[in-house]
Amino acid sequence: MNNMVNIVWQLFEDGNFFAYLGVALAVGMCGIGSAKGVGLVGEASSGLISNDPERFGQCIVLQALPGTQGIYGFLVGFIIMSNTGMLSGDISLTYAQGAYILAASLPIALAGMLSGIAQGRVAASGVSLIAKKPDQLAKAMISAALVETYAILALLISLLLIFNIDM
Repeated sequence: MNNMVNIVWQLFEDGNFFAYLGVALAVGMCGIGSAKGVGLVGEASSGLISNDPERFGQCIVLQALPGTQGIYGFLVGFIIMSNTGMLSGDISLTYAQGAYILAASLPIALAGMLSGIAQGRVAASGVSLIAKKPDQLAKAMISAALVETYAILALLISLLLIFNIDM
C-alpha cells in the first residue's frame, strides 16, 4: 500500500501531470465529439446513399464538418506539447504552470466535444433535407457550420491562454 501512495505522490511532484492531463482532455474530448458527430451523419447518409448512390458527394461534405473539432483539439494538444517540452522529453513545470495549462485546455475540450456532437446532429438533419431537396446542400452546410462557431471561439480562447503562459 505504501508503494501505491508513493507512486501517486510522484504524479503530483510537479505540474507536469496537469499539463499531460490538459493535452489528454483537449485531444480526447474533441475526438469523442468529432467521432460521435461524424458517426451520426454517416448513419443518416447510409440510408440516402443506399437509395441514391449519386448523393454520396453531398453526404460526404456534410459528414466531414463535425470532424474539425477533433482537429482543433489535436492542434491545442500539439501546441501545449511543443511549448512545454513534452515533445523533447524536457518538461519541468511548476504546479501553477501545469494547472494553468490544464485550465487553458478546458475551453476547447468541452466546447469541442459538445459542438462536434451538436454539429453532427444538424448535419444529419441536412442529409434528410438533401434527400428531399438535393439543391439545398448549401443551406444544410451553412446550418451545420453555424454550430462550429462556438468551437472556433473556444479554440481561440484556449490558444490565447496557452500563448499567455509564462514559462
